[in-house]
Amino acid sequence: MTDHIVSAFDADLKQLGDKLAEMGGLCEKLVAESVDALLRRDTALARRVIDWDRSIDRLQQEIEERAVNTIARRAPVAVDLREVVAALRIANDLERIGDLAKNIAKRVVALEGQFQPPKLAGGVAHISDLTLGQLKDVLDAYTRRDEERAMEVWNRDGEIDALYNSLFRELLTYMMEDPRNIGFCAHLLFCAKNIERIGDHATNVAETVYYLVHGVPLTEERPKADLTSTTTLNF
Repeated sequence: MTDHIVSAFDADLKQLGDKLAEMGGLCEKLVAESVDALLRRDTALARRVIDWDRSIDRLQQEIEERAVNTIARRAPVAVDLREVVAALRIANDLERIGDLAKNIAKRVVALEGQFQPPKLAGGVAHISDLTLGQLKDVLDAYTRRDEERAMEVWNRDGEIDALYNSLFRELLTYMMEDPRNIGFCAHLLFCAKNIERIGDHATNVAETVYYLVHGVPLTEERPKADLTSTTTLNF
């Protein structure tokens, strides 16, 4: 590439990076506030989260358009092409995270006026704190091209699964003990699953950072530990 082309390509990559940073920050905000809305039963905040999801969708579209235009105009190869592909992959994961935050917010709206058993949402707060930490760390790892930090996120994915398994069993116990708990606990289970899936998407981003740095996909088996799909329910 000539100096002019290199400079133009660098500018394209910076624009992609800036849009991803904006999108990542908004995703962190939506996840945090959707959980806050759940814990405080704040339907007004939940509705704002639902509306904000459109901004994440719009950012993903902008990133896709910029990435496609960059490939068409610059014809990048090797590490330059990986930069563009990585941006597309991460934008897709962030868009899904936004959808999951919106789903949590929708549950909050659905719960309005329902019976709320005391002290059942503490486990959701714990798993959301862990997941938000994962999301922040992996976005920082991408910004710094820090493969080691990304792998730390990847290796911690099993912690979120284990916490989800524990919460799943706890909520089932409450449902079996008192039928009045069933409605609220069912919604909490869906919210907890959405949070666990957010952790999965953070792990996807970690794998993308590994690919970006090394040029090959991560082939190790992901440390999954979600056992709820094989749990037998005995009401």
